[in-house]
Amino acid sequence: MFYPEEVIEEIRSRNDIFDVISGYVKLQKKGSSYFGLCPFHNEKSGSFSVAPHKQMYYCFGCGAGGNVITFIMEYENFTFVEAVKLLADRAGIKLPEVEYSEENRRAFDLKSKLFEINKLAATYFYHQLQIENGKKAKDYLSNRELSDETINQFGLGYSNMYSDDLYKYFKSKGYQDDILKETGLFSYENSYNSGVNDKFWNRIIFPIMDVNNKVVGFGGRVMGDAKPKYLNSPETKLFDKSRNLYGLNIARISRKPNLIICEGYMDVISLHQAGFNQAVASLGTALTLGQASLMKRYANEVLITYDSDEAGVKAALRSIPILKAAGLTTRVIDMRPYKDPDEFIKALGAEAFQERIDKAMNSFMYEIATMQLEYDLKDPESKTKFFNEISKRIVEFPEELERNNYIEAVADNYMISVDSLRKMVANYGNMVGIVKNIGEPKKSTFKKEKEDGVKKAQKILLTWMINDVPLFQKITKYVSPEDFIEPLFHDVANKLFQQLESGNVNPASIISTYESEEEHKEVAALFNSELSDELNDNEMEKALNETIFKVKKNSLEYKSRNVNNMEELKNIAKEKILLQNIHVEL
Repeated sequence: MFYPEEVIEEIRSRNDIFDVISGYVKLQKKGSSYFGLCPFHNEKSGSFSVAPHKQMYYCFGCGAGGNVITFIMEYENFTFVEAVKLLADRAGIKLPEVEYSEENRRAFDLKSKLFEINKLAATYFYHQLQIENGKKAKDYLSNRELSDETINQFGLGYSNMYSDDLYKYFKSKGYQDDILKETGLFSYENSYNSGVNDKFWNRIIFPIMDVNNKVVGFGGRVMGDAKPKYLNSPETKLFDKSRNLYGLNIARISRKPNLIICEGYMDVISLHQAGFNQAVASLGTALTLGQASLMKRYANEVLITYDSDEAGVKAALRSIPILKAAGLTTRVIDMRPYKDPDEFIKALGAEAFQERIDKAMNSFMYEIATMQLEYDLKDPESKTKFFNEISKRIVEFPEELERNNYIEAVADNYMISVDSLRKMVANYGNMVGIVKNIGEPKKSTFKKEKEDGVKKAQKILLTWMINDVPLFQKITKYVSPEDFIEPLFHDVANKLFQQLESGNVNPASIISTYESEEEHKEVAALFNSELSDELNDNEMEKALNETIFKVKKNSLEYKSRNVNNMEELKNIAKEKILLQNIHVEL
């Protein structure tokens, strides 16, 4: 542990987990917990739970879990120390100067070295653009009407036509292959003449920066018709494209009331050059919930300005529910007859684009307008189906006022009676339930290994004790930390029993005593076993006693296999007699 436990605990306790996570994930209350879509795997049902009373989070789908420190480690791809520092800053806590552990020093040194290499690579690419070898690339950018100031602001560069030029440069600087392999800048397999190739060559280079203006990856664009047109860095220790956005390092301090989401690098750069410095782009993949949650940290509204072709329309329709799930208000900018923002700006200029922003369409109305193309509104049957489909979608809104607002807007836009549409919505709502509350997390299709029955029983018992503290005194008659055989289970049980004895139960603080993200996840799972709430009192009591029996029986069997003397054997025999008389009342 790099910092004293009391310092870690102060930092954790002064960063309420709901306050922190709600800045990343849209959460809705159900009972004593909050639920939302998990930011760590793709899902449609909200299986991600945040329990303020435990100061823990847990995903019943993928098993991600921990306390507020774990969340920052996993979401931001931080080490334990980096997460603690961020939360300390958030709470205004000054950290003592301490030495890193060997493991975390290695992780910190690796990331520092990768940042150093990326910065050096970005500088090298920029230099290549400025010299004679980069004239073709410089002319290309000039023809795209980019100023020298814009090129400099985004650090644009050029990877020249030789496929091992950057590699030779770094080798000349003394960098070894073991670290260069970690950068994602080089290809060590299937390379020409069994050598090492640069990932990017003969391309315009777009450095990708995180919100702290550190280079985490690169994008490369060909200047002709070669494929692929764009190439991005692979996933590395620094670069997770599902949690980064191109241009956000500038957009986050734009002081604009919204963010503009585009498809490509050039769209972002053209918009920034035209004065719309709130523009960002996803990185060669469909928009993710992680990226949407990242935008939510800096704005409450997002304007979608994807390409106006069929692919762009489909991308916009996919993005709208993701942005809404992150709690963002969403509108769509119409760029027709131009394909993308870059073309639009060049043809009509910034003032015209601002007019399109002002007239951007509400995302729900955009979905309806797009859907309308599938129906013939001159045909009565087709028109009825169209309004039935609209009714199904309006039912999805949980608030009555919002439903009524959209009923009126649709009725006005499509010249239908408000009362008629309201009746259609009400009829459909009666069939499916007018408000779709968050229910218990659904069983996820996310693959998990089948869990050993005894391990599961130990997890359930630990969860039961933190959920029903008064049970502790009754359970300790039969079970002690020694009955939790797995090393991690045993260590956690020891700490929990100490807390229970002192009357200060705080499972989140137990998680903080471990340093690795994987340990945090495992410990969180011990405190988040699913306890059925569909059983009556008698059934629950029976389940509890069966769980205690299974844990104790496994413990005694383990002790019997590892007995060292006759005295131990006698004690085991006494405990086996007690085992047959287990009875704990709820």
